[in-house]
Amino acid sequence: MMTQGGVPVTGSGSSRRPGFSEAGGGFASGDAPDPWGVRRAENLLTSLEGVLSARVVTTPLGEVSEIHILAQAGLAPKQVVRNIESALLAQLGLRVDHRKISIAQTADVRPIETLDQDAVSIRARHRTVLFENLTVAPSTKPHHINLTVSLSSNGKSEAAGAESSDTPRSRVEAAARATIEVLDRLLEGASVALDGAKIVEGFDCQFVFAAVQGLGGRESLLLTGTAQIRESAERAAVFAVLDATNRWTAIRRAS
Repeated sequence: MMTQGGVPVTGSGSSRRPGFSEAGGGFASGDAPDPWGVRRAENLLTSLEGVLSARVVTTPLGEVSEIHILAQAGLAPKQVVRNIESALLAQLGLRVDHRKISIAQTADVRPIETLDQDAVSIRARHRTVLFENLTVAPSTKPHHINLTVSLSSNGKSEAAGAESSDTPRSRVEAAARATIEVLDRLLEGASVALDGAKIVEGFDCQFVFAAVQGLGGRESLLLTGTAQIRESAERAAVFAVLDATNRWTAIRRAS
């Protein structure tokens, strides 16, 4: 299939590529654009050196109206445009006016997964206290368990343990107590005390809700935090206490 003046025509023995219009500089397949031709062009453009992504926009009649390119920084935009024009003409028999090609450039070409991980790492470095580990082991007492919570702050690691009866409520409270004890060792110029920790339900999920007293100088402030129960209620109890205290400790450190 090929077009003349935007009208599809057929001819025998033609060597022109299907789905593209040489006369109009666009895509044609009957009365509608050929999506496979668009994808073929976009795949070709993204294979060019320095091109990170490409989007080809066509009119309802299949004519190319815009080509948007995201290119790596450091390349001359005019050279990128010339490469695009040459590739489309040589590979697909498609002639496109350079004025229809827009080039955007970025300095950061890392995959989005890497950028997400870096964002999480940056956010974690701004937290005052970081979670390291939680272990649960049987106690020498029947129907009791021992929990150990490990946290770190500014490169310093501390751990504390607590014993409780082997019930969901007691295990959550023990994990919160151990977390508070570690925080007390890590924090400078401030102290924390546990008011309580319990399992609550909401939105068809279970959460641990923790209430903590933040003590700094003559101040006493009630801090609350929550964490959804995913791996275990004890782990959620640790995160609920950290959720309650991290912002408060960060503000105190910055002041």
